[in-house]
Amino acid sequence: MNLLQDETSPYLRQHKDNPVHWRPWGMVAFELARAENKPILLSIGYAACHWCHVMAHESFEDNETAHLMNQHFICIKLDREERPDIDAIYQGALSLMGKQGGWPLTMFLTPQGEPFWGGTYFPPLPRYGMPSFREILRGVAESYTGDKDKITHNVKSMMTALDKINTSQSGSILQREALDKISTYFLGLIDPANGGIGNAPKFPNLPIINLLWNAYIRTGNDAYKAGVIHSLTQMCQGGIYDHIGGGFSRYTVDAEWLVPHFEKMLYDNAQFIALLTEVYRETQHPLFAARISETVEWVRRDLAIRHFSHTAFAASLDADSEGVEGKYYVWTADEVGKILKRDAESFSKAYDVTRFGNWEHTNILNRLKNPDYGTPEEEMLLGEWRHKLKELRDKRIPPMLDNKILADNNGLIITALAKAGFVLDCREWIEAAENTFRFVTTYMKDTGDKLYHCWCDGKAKHAGLLEDYANMAEAALTLYDVTQDSSYLTQATTWVAVLDDEFLDTKNGGYFMSSRGTDTAVRPKSAHDNAVPSGNGVMVGVLAKLHQITGNQLYADRARETAEAFFGEVANHFFPFATLLNNSDLLLNPVSVVILAPPATHGDTVFQPAFRKFSLPSLVKTVLLSDKILPRSHPAFGKTLVDGKTTAYVCFGQQCLAPVTVADELEKLLRQERAKRHHPVANDG
Repeated sequence: MNLLQDETSPYLRQHKDNPVHWRPWGMVAFELARAENKPILLSIGYAACHWCHVMAHESFEDNETAHLMNQHFICIKLDREERPDIDAIYQGALSLMGKQGGWPLTMFLTPQGEPFWGGTYFPPLPRYGMPSFREILRGVAESYTGDKDKITHNVKSMMTALDKINTSQSGSILQREALDKISTYFLGLIDPANGGIGNAPKFPNLPIINLLWNAYIRTGNDAYKAGVIHSLTQMCQGGIYDHIGGGFSRYTVDAEWLVPHFEKMLYDNAQFIALLTEVYRETQHPLFAARISETVEWVRRDLAIRHFSHTAFAASLDADSEGVEGKYYVWTADEVGKILKRDAESFSKAYDVTRFGNWEHTNILNRLKNPDYGTPEEEMLLGEWRHKLKELRDKRIPPMLDNKILADNNGLIITALAKAGFVLDCREWIEAAENTFRFVTTYMKDTGDKLYHCWCDGKAKHAGLLEDYANMAEAALTLYDVTQDSSYLTQATTWVAVLDDEFLDTKNGGYFMSSRGTDTAVRPKSAHDNAVPSGNGVMVGVLAKLHQITGNQLYADRARETAEAFFGEVANHFFPFATLLNNSDLLLNPVSVVILAPPATHGDTVFQPAFRKFSLPSLVKTVLLSDKILPRSHPAFGKTLVDGKTTAYVCFGQQCLAPVTVADELEKLLRQERAKRHHPVANDG
């Protein structure tokens, strides 16, 4: 019997009518496996996953295949976005088997949840050099019943290896000379023609692009700046970007950013908005301002989930519509001609629309052949034409919305909206960020201070994970920075306290992904960036900022302990550690700006223009009324107003520069100090 009909996950409900006897993850399924002495077949995917749909259609909807699954296995279906901690464990197990991870993930477990074999997508018939899924099912079932000793040996080896990879390797935090060498290495990976890193399939790798931007700010080396701007420009003008409706797809199947896999994820778009905002802050590039605005508009229009007076944002939009990948997004030359008539030729030239098409006899709109941003008049005209196409596209059957709310993803978009709202001076976006923050704290928190990971159809489910607390704490600090509302600072410190109590590895440092008492065989612990930035990497930044804001040395100590817990591994394999590297540099080399305001005034309004057009990611701002007292350990302790005016003090380490009272003076001072601290980069050429 299939038991998924009562689940809230849209992905699980997609499978409720399969002839497979699916069960959700839980003790009931494991007890049944032990009672019947059957192995578990665990299938992990998510709603926007194209190949998950393919395998479901080919195998899980097939009666003969389902019969084999039901006969030999207890079958569990899992939404990776609901339980990323479980997914992390079994993706790690697959990598230990020497196989490439991904989704759908197909793992075979003992009744105790221990993995002994697995893979990702399996075809219904032998192809791609792979056996058929039915052959896999028969082979695994025979091995489990006929070769128990081998299974036991595999399980023991696997669990030992899993424990090892989830035990962090400690080391000293890398200083800037080593960080510069890593940045130079990443710069060498940038595709000189297309931007970004790697070949097909090509992912944006935004934490690494962010690391390169920080390297430019840190060193003044224009090569980093050029690499970042080139990469972001190609992505913003490529087919990975939806030029009609806004928003970025997950990745492209080619190296040129032309052909996306069409699924659009909240977490990717939040990271794009945040990074584009930081780069726009310095460059004032109109292309980036346009993509920020369009992507924010798409998120707020197409991903919004309203519940009473609050709004949060759904996880994703599917790649497929009407069972066809990308159908909603592509165009034929005839369609463009009928809508735009005499303007069709000009539009088609700008957006690469041809009679023969640029993908499967259709056209993915892009501006890669001429990625330069046009004049205001040219861009306005293109916008009018796009609007006409959107009116037609809105009549198509849209891709499915995965309407579950994830705390970690919403933390990312709150941060992005607040930053973009401040830099582009859009109060409406900041208010949207605050409203979403209230959604999470109203509907995704228990009666105490603990978060739930997801919310769907009026129900909050699954205990919060490290990334939920880390991203929401970062969101709280961003809102505190933008609004000066101290309640956000209080909430951030409260969530840090929960992490310290429930998630902290007191023996080796750093935070586990799941809390004490989890229902998994292993507690994952890592500082790797994956689809979202590493929770441990984010926490180093959160703790470092709390130290700068409050002067409390305990936050700095915990940040250092967390970072050092993973730097033994960073020294050997730094590619997935960009967030940890960025925030460790913030910890070691912060720039603190303390703004003292006369009582009964509103914070830093005097200095806001300086912060809007100046990028310094290591800057932490603290706004205090002059009658508030900083702790003695804070470098600005004892500082006072100048002539009774709102006054800013710029501090490096324990040294503060002369006070300023005018925004232009503050910006000039910050730029001068940033330039002074630029240093040559090793192997610059």
